[in-house]
Amino acid sequence: MRSPKDFFRPLAVGAPEPVREIPVRPSRMIHFFDPSNEKMVSKLPDLAPKVDVLLGNLEDAISIENKEAAREGLVAVGKEIDLGDTQLWTRVNSLDSPWVLDDLIRLVTEIGDRLDVVMIPKVEGPEDIHYADRLLAQLEARAGLQGPILVHALLETARGVSNVEEICAASPRMQGLSLGPADLAADRRMKTTRVGGGHPGYLVREDPPGGDVDAERAIFQQDLWHYTLARMVDACASNGILPYYGPFGARTSSATRSFSVASAHGASIPSRSTSPRRSSRPIPRT
Repeated sequence: MRSPKDFFRPLAVGAPEPVREIPVRPSRMIHFFDPSNEKMVSKLPDLAPKVDVLLGNLEDAISIENKEAAREGLVAVGKEIDLGDTQLWTRVNSLDSPWVLDDLIRLVTEIGDRLDVVMIPKVEGPEDIHYADRLLAQLEARAGLQGPILVHALLETARGVSNVEEICAASPRMQGLSLGPADLAADRRMKTTRVGGGHPGYLVREDPPGGDVDAERAIFQQDLWHYTLARMVDACASNGILPYYGPFGARTSSATRSFSVASAHGASIPSRSTSPRRSSRPIPRT
């Protein structure tokens, strides 16, 4: 176990000093794009002023045959396109994939000075963050970066939920955590009607009115995600990082209610998009 005195020391000789407080920048609209899609990339200069974050996706939305093209496309975006004040994030491939090492080496050494946040999927424990932390520090030192790249973890497995407190506390470069309801539901074998949704069979009934067990009783559908969301928000808040709610399968009244509940818990509700014309602004925090 590292000494608390060493927590804010660089993990590699020549690496930048870790941040002591996570910068809070707007992330109301996060636009995911496929860097291998030339038509999509050509729209980024016009799109950048309209969003807070442009996120080059290298993971599960990218087919195997396009993995290298997406990586090189993102390098080109970082080198050639002026995004102004818009943040540039990336979602790399999962740590158990054969592509993630090349993702990190290529991106940090080529455009590390342009990358604000690296999003890591399917984080299951602090050991995943420790691995990424050390590797990023070594690559930052090689590239001569002046500031550290931050890490955003995706909570997508039951083991990740079990270790969420340790994940959030694993590194000073932790920027935030997002709930990944589709993969998490699959890992748990949950029964849901849509991504991020509930199930009509997950119910609670009111007590029998007047003790009459045969009387009609009101039935209410419960929130399948309440426990996970509350635990995630507590873990993030206690470690000074940012909790993000996950996507919902359809923009319906159910989605609006789910976003409002997540916002009441304290989670950020960015509008995630792959097509800004179909996206709406996030639920206001009240």
